[in-house]
Amino acid sequence: MAGKALKDVNSLCQCPGCGETKRTHRLCQRCLEAHITDIFSVAATPRAVLSAGGSSTIHVHDTRDPAFPLRQSISDAHRLGCHHICASRDGRVAASAGFGGEVKLWSLNQDTGEWSAGGEVAASSAKPGEVWALALSEDGSYLASTTHDGRINVWHVAGEQPRKIQEYETGSAGSGSFGMSVDLSRDGKYTASGHQNGAVYIFNNDTGKILHSLSGLAKPVRAVAFSPASTRLAAAGDAGIIALYDMKHGEHVGNLTGSSSWITAVDWSDTGEYLLSGSMDGKVKVWSVERAACVATHSETDKALWAVRWLPKTAKSEMFCTAGANRSLSFYREAT
Repeated sequence: MAGKALKDVNSLCQCPGCGETKRTHRLCQRCLEAHITDIFSVAATPRAVLSAGGSSTIHVHDTRDPAFPLRQSISDAHRLGCHHICASRDGRVAASAGFGGEVKLWSLNQDTGEWSAGGEVAASSAKPGEVWALALSEDGSYLASTTHDGRINVWHVAGEQPRKIQEYETGSAGSGSFGMSVDLSRDGKYTASGHQNGAVYIFNNDTGKILHSLSGLAKPVRAVAFSPASTRLAAAGDAGIIALYDMKHGEHVGNLTGSSSWITAVDWSDTGEYLLSGSMDGKVKVWSVERAACVATHSETDKALWAVRWLPKTAKSEMFCTAGANRSLSFYREAT
């Protein structure tokens, strides 16, 4: 696999935080006891990984330090727990959705590196099911969210008071299929959504109209992701395949096959050469888009992975993070 082999996952080192022996590529379990439930979602910024799950706390781990230390814990962020968290590509804004229906915005202090509350979206009408999956635009100005009845809302969140600017329907009013996943393209032109009935939709944010209704998946779509150049869309879920679509014509251009379980998350590498996927059987896979093949598989845990995310590329190497039902974060670096 040209340069994409994973480092030896069995090598051991001493945790710089507590002195315990741990596996090299993983955070120390003793130091990570604050995550007492499944981790459902992670967001990556140029300086940190934000993680959220069934507890009320959001954790922030510093990715500039090889030990990935815990830098901040945002207590009581979501009283009933958090199911989705996302961040803008510039790392200045984050958004999180809780099981109570609330959606919160977070702002980064560039000087201290601390996150603080930056307001709420539709706080007065928040209710469970009204907001599920989340995605922020590259600069954090816009937030897309899905609903239980198939709607996709787009909010302008850069001002003092977040306001809804688009509401896309995927079925007759109030009867659309549950929106399980959403993404915004980096160029800001498109919103994509994946649904429980297997449908995938792409909307043009300039015209406010549907652009493509995509075929190829007949089972729930748990993840959608635009390529960095906004030319392709990846969609995956219970069918166990990653379907690739061309953005220009909405054409189904290929499948990445080889997963034996539901795929819960996908993410593109910085160059768009590789796709990362996590699945219910605990396997994380790296896929070559050009070769349409899996080039690396890691299966340290047999518990579900709910989130996978490439870290912003550095001069040293590419890295990615996984999280899930084993309640821990795992970091991987390409072999050199």
